Amino acid sequence: MKALEETMKPNFMLLAVREARRGMNRGDGGPFGAVVVLNGEVVGRGHNRVLRTKDPTAHAEIVALRRAARKLGRFDLSDCVLYTTCEPCPMCLVAILWARVSRVYYGCTAEDAARAGFDDRAFGEILAGRRRSPLAMTPLGREDCLPLLEAWREKPDRVEY
Repeated sequence: MKALEETMKPNFMLLAVREARRGMNRGDGGPFGAVVVLNGEVVGRGHNRVLRTKDPTAHAEIVALRRAARKLGRFDLSDCVLYTTCEPCPMCLVAILWARVSRVYYGCTAEDAARAGFDDRAFGEILAGRRRSPLAMTPLGREDCLPLLEAWREKPDRVEY
């Protein structure tokens, strides 16, 4: 079984590479592509669409995850595998974790991406607490917002995620 899995990896990675090249050549965004695979079938694919959509969250992994979730009709992708042309940025990594994807295969490293002008190391350092964030964040209206969380916790038909 492992031999079969090993022979499949390059094929799915090549699909991610083709997706990245297609988006880059169309001017949609940076040179990144991703595919989500379930039981040997591609259920979501995406390339960077930041420039096309003017959406800073339209990274390849996010686009592929959204398409996979929509196709499968669920937000839990724990039985899926993600192939992406580059090590996920902090935003994409968190989205992958929220989707509960079981495994990620990536091509280029974050260092490779930084050399090409896509340097997100500062975000990782902020999230790790090694660097101060330039973002001003101020608590406001907790007493008005807290009842929302309490109502959710008491909601009998809530869906855990």
